[in-house]
Amino acid sequence: MKTSRAWDALTWPDRLGRQTHTVLLLANGRRSEQELVGLLGNDVKELLQRLQQEGLLQCATTGATAETDDDAVAGA
Repeated sequence: MKTSRAWDALTWPDRLGRQTHTVLLLANGRRSEQELVGLLGNDVKELLQRLQQEGLLQCATTGATAETDDDAVAGA
């Protein structure tokens, strides 16, 4: 799921690059890494790891955490 840094970064898509921007948009806290790879291809695995290391993504461990990410998108 996205961190607050990722939400901030999404406001500057030109700085992220197309693939990174797409990954951040699709990482909603409910999709697994396997689902993202299925949507975007195997080459996204390294990008997911890099985004985690940079503090833009984190693993969603609970259902409540995943709901929080979707609520942020909905403006809740």
